[in-house]
Amino acid sequence: MISDINLRINGKAGRITLQRPKALNAMTYEMCLAIENTLLEWKHDPKVELIIIDAQGDKAFCSGGDISDLYEEGRKKNFYYGKKFWDDEYRLNALIAKYPKPYIAFMQGFTMGGGVGISCHGSHRIVCDTSKIAMPECSIGLIPDVGGSFLLTRAPSNLGYYLGITGTQMNAADAIYSGFADSFIEKDEWPNVIDDLEKSGDASVLQKYSKNPGESQLATNKKFFEAAFESKKLSKIAKFLSESEHPLAHLAYQKIMKNCPIAMTYTLEMLSRLTPRLK
Repeated sequence: MISDINLRINGKAGRITLQRPKALNAMTYEMCLAIENTLLEWKHDPKVELIIIDAQGDKAFCSGGDISDLYEEGRKKNFYYGKKFWDDEYRLNALIAKYPKPYIAFMQGFTMGGGVGISCHGSHRIVCDTSKIAMPECSIGLIPDVGGSFLLTRAPSNLGYYLGITGTQMNAADAIYSGFADSFIEKDEWPNVIDDLEKSGDASVLQKYSKNPGESQLATNKKFFEAAFESKKLSKIAKFLSESEHPLAHLAYQKIMKNCPIAMTYTLEMLSRLTPRLK
């Protein structure tokens, strides 16, 4: 576990670095517990004025939770392990969402599933030109978890339903528009940004590095998403997409035809129930 994650204090910053680049920094159960325990320690530590979480490698911040142990324990009919795994991971996500100190996540490459859980609930979410953020659970028969349902319900123009059932990857501009990220900073600048954060303990330094991420294709096509996902019934959505001539309709239709129907149906129902409560 020690080689999988590096937890330390540099200057005024508590530093969390994922160190499994060959595994796309997939988060193990032990890493989850280590992050939670460390955040609880730093919560009241006056030496730590902000938190920085990043990851080694260029391909991914975190591709999701490493569920290989879940699979093996499930084959042994040890279902308690799975329950414990999800309980502890969700508790970590809630801790991050309510953390009293700035929690700054640097998300390069793939940031998916469990990776979203340890980054997109933070107070300051940084993306770059390689960022690819998604909630792809419906493709493996699950529903958006790690608090992803909360994020999806806050996305504008019915985008949460689209992102939830298709698992579409968002680039930097799309992630900012959808509410999964806050600022675009070029990847080459990240070492300088982190150095400034460690020295100052002031999250406002991010502003001087932030740049325009460019045009969001999701924003450009918001009227399409509003119409295509006006119904929260999977059959009606599929019918609309199959008949629409909009260039995004065919791509969306292809995605949902490959994904698990039960998972998508549950996702639509879950988001439709949550949305009124969060408005």
